Amino acid sequence: MATVPGYSPSIWVRVCHALPRLDLTLQTRDSVFTPDSWEYQQTLLVLSSLSAIALILSLLVVLSFLIHYCCCHRGDGGSGSEEEEEDDDASGGHGYGGRKGRGICCVTWVSVAAVTLCCVAIGIGFYGNSEANDGMYQLTSSLLTANYTLASIDLLVSDTLTGLQLSISGPLTSLEELFSSSMPFLVSTRTCRRLSETVVALLSSLTLGRAPENPPVSNGGINSSSSASASLTPLPPSLTPPLLPPASPLPSPFSPGWAANTLMVNEDYRWLSYVLLLLLDLVVCLFILLGLAKQARWLLILMTVLAWLALFLSWGSLGLETATVVALSDFCSDPNTFILNSTHFNSGTSAEILDYYLTCSRRKTSPFQQLLTQSQRALSSIHTHLSSLDREALPQFPKAERSLREVQQILNTTEGNFHQLVALLNCRGLNKDYIDSLKGLCYDGMEGLLYLSLYSFLSALAFTAILCSLPGAWRSFPSDSEEYEDSDSESEDPFTTHQARRQTAMGSQRGALPAFYSYQGAGWTPPFSSAPPLPTPNVSSNGNPGYESLPLIDRQSPPPSYSPSMLTAYGGSQSNPNPAHSRNLYPH
Repeated sequence: MATVPGYSPSIWVRVCHALPRLDLTLQTRDSVFTPDSWEYQQTLLVLSSLSAIALILSLLVVLSFLIHYCCCHRGDGGSGSEEEEEDDDASGGHGYGGRKGRGICCVTWVSVAAVTLCCVAIGIGFYGNSEANDGMYQLTSSLLTANYTLASIDLLVSDTLTGLQLSISGPLTSLEELFSSSMPFLVSTRTCRRLSETVVALLSSLTLGRAPENPPVSNGGINSSSSASASLTPLPPSLTPPLLPPASPLPSPFSPGWAANTLMVNEDYRWLSYVLLLLLDLVVCLFILLGLAKQARWLLILMTVLAWLALFLSWGSLGLETATVVALSDFCSDPNTFILNSTHFNSGTSAEILDYYLTCSRRKTSPFQQLLTQSQRALSSIHTHLSSLDREALPQFPKAERSLREVQQILNTTEGNFHQLVALLNCRGLNKDYIDSLKGLCYDGMEGLLYLSLYSFLSALAFTAILCSLPGAWRSFPSDSEEYEDSDSESEDPFTTHQARRQTAMGSQRGALPAFYSYQGAGWTPPFSSAPPLPTPNVSSNGNPGYESLPLIDRQSPPPSYSPSMLTAYGGSQSNPNPAHSRNLYPH
């Protein structure tokens, strides 16, 4: 395992990397990160299938509860109706006493507990989504910084090559023509030309992420220098096109800018997908609480359908997160080995150069040390020859001053670019970007994925409990037909309240009280009545007037309602009616 200074795998990376791996044939495999291998992909599929097994178990649990509610309660409905009515009477008419009331209370509290667990899972999911987004942002920022460094190196090389090619084709050629009569000056000029061509050849062989090319030499001119600079690695992010041609989905060699743009687009979609999933779970939980509080059966049925959808999404996201966490732990446990062995990273770049920038060890020398040393010596020699020509040739050839000044200006610009190039080619800058990208991916990104996995697991358990309890909750609510039956029974006598009827029924169980409109006695009238005398009633079979046969409209005023104690007192007084009063009221 190659060590990376400044980075060490976290404990979560080591734990997930130590998980056993099985392929589809249940054979043990190693944990080396090789995403292109079919055997490694099989291990990830097996780990993802665990969430599918958990989904099947959840469906079986929910199905067993549905069978219990549909079959068992239907069989007990007829035999338990009388017991429920007695329990309802004993509860004082509130509907929450007895067996049915206890069942509603239990189911409601189970649903509330499941919704609370789901809300906790949603909070964990928001935190995990934010952590994963922060890790990906740090990764893409580091990749863009590294891409800018590489683009700056290529720009410096391109400017240096262009300047030297211009000096070769322009001022140095003019100096050779002017110094054709003086052999010492002509030799110095040709030496500068040869050294410039050497620097061009050395810098053209400098490669970080592209295949080496044969550098243009003396016969190339300006066109050859332009073609050489055009074949270099892309420009800085502000000048590069954001999208690659459709024919090359993966650039070869690897480009940090392309990777950063791709990761940013995919991360935006991932973040938005999780936010929508979290909002869906939150809306379902809130409306479930509202439906339980309002006892709205239609709302709970709708939320049950959405809870099914959320259950499938939770287990599905858990499977994807499990595979991603395990694969990421395998990469983060030994990232250098994968990068050095991957063809996407080392195409056109030697393993020595990659290892130099990935480890940045003080014991290792730069692979560009010899090239930079030779280029520096060549530029110093060119500067020495131009200084001698300035001192000795200009007094004899004044016309050569303009061309000589142009060559010196190009040389000064080249030396400035060369010093910047030496600083950028040092491993510390690119290695810092590499360490930052690893920390963002393997620390924050790994932690965020673990929190998202915990959210998916808890939300899946919560929705399983919700689906098991909601059918019992909305089945316990009064249906519309029951409400209509209650309203019809009350409309039979609109002047008698539900409480009075219940109390009358309770009084009839204690002792047979006579009906309110059928008291014995021919001329008895209810006390405290201010209504005028009623018309002659129909005489019943025993000779007593039957007040029950009179229409309600003919009674002229509604009778008052009495409490059970008053009814008992009036029932006792009817055994001794006043015959004189009845004779005076109804004369024959």
